[in-house]
Amino acid sequence: MKPIKGIHHVSALTANAQDNLHFYTSILGMRLVKKTVNQDDTSVYHLFYADERGNPGTDLTFFEIPHAARTHEGTQSISQTSLRVPNDDSLHYWIRRFDEFNVSYKGIQELNGRKTINFVDFEGQRLQLISDENNVGVVGGVPWDKSPVPQEKGIVGLGPIQLTVPRPEKTHRVLTEVLGFSETTRYVIDESEVVVFSIGEGGTGAEVHVKASDNLPNERPGRGSVHHVAFRVENVDELRNWVEHIQSLGMMNSGLVERYYFQSLYFREPNGILYELATDGPGFEADEPFESLGENLSLPPYFEDQRKEIEAKLKPLNIIY
Repeated sequence: MKPIKGIHHVSALTANAQDNLHFYTSILGMRLVKKTVNQDDTSVYHLFYADERGNPGTDLTFFEIPHAARTHEGTQSISQTSLRVPNDDSLHYWIRRFDEFNVSYKGIQELNGRKTINFVDFEGQRLQLISDENNVGVVGGVPWDKSPVPQEKGIVGLGPIQLTVPRPEKTHRVLTEVLGFSETTRYVIDESEVVVFSIGEGGTGAEVHVKASDNLPNERPGRGSVHHVAFRVENVDELRNWVEHIQSLGMMNSGLVERYYFQSLYFREPNGILYELATDGPGFEADEPFESLGENLSLPPYFEDQRKEIEAKLKPLNIIY
């Protein structure tokens, strides 16, 4: 098998698709590249925010769960999602923008040799901006030139993903022995050790940070929590090899799942973290031209005959950049 190429996407939960759309497009300046439905529950939205065309490694996605309770933070969780910005100077722009829009954040900090800003969205989603000033590794995407955020300051993709787990050695083993990550460094945050693992070309777009925590209750997910993290594989042939590999290890898994915009494999590791392996293609332009990505409700062909029923259950979304 070819090595995993880095982070593909992160999928999180929201209770309000309209407010979620406003935050991630009008405030964070990401492009809505796909407005579709949860393929496991077509009565609710699945929204994809990314760079200009939804390149792999730039997608932050949200399942809408109306009336979802708040998240009770804890262990056995994907506890922070980071978003890459071009350089250290960009962070000063973002502080001014967060002040303008009353976004709750902490000041610029240095973490593991990189400048960062921790912040939360309107539902308490735990996020971080991370500077690519000294990044060597997986290249970022290209921010949309019609974004309200200047292109030279915009978000270029997903950065390191933080996991908080009670039995870190089990997660370490899955990352290294099953998925092929390598440990690169360690640091301490909030008196807890964090071990950094890297894959492929490395850098901010290909890291998982595993934080040890055995003194917290398990997280109770809700609005503002992360559902899963996905890693990149080159194509469907490679994904089939990964399906065989995971099955040969006796690990419970989904088998190959058709998501139309990519194909996927899901499995859960011993600390309860849900992983997905997803193909780089065919991508979001499979059913929409680049110029109008995300403007209309997109449905995979196998749901097209249900379009009227599906649209009747969804509240229209007002897209304003």
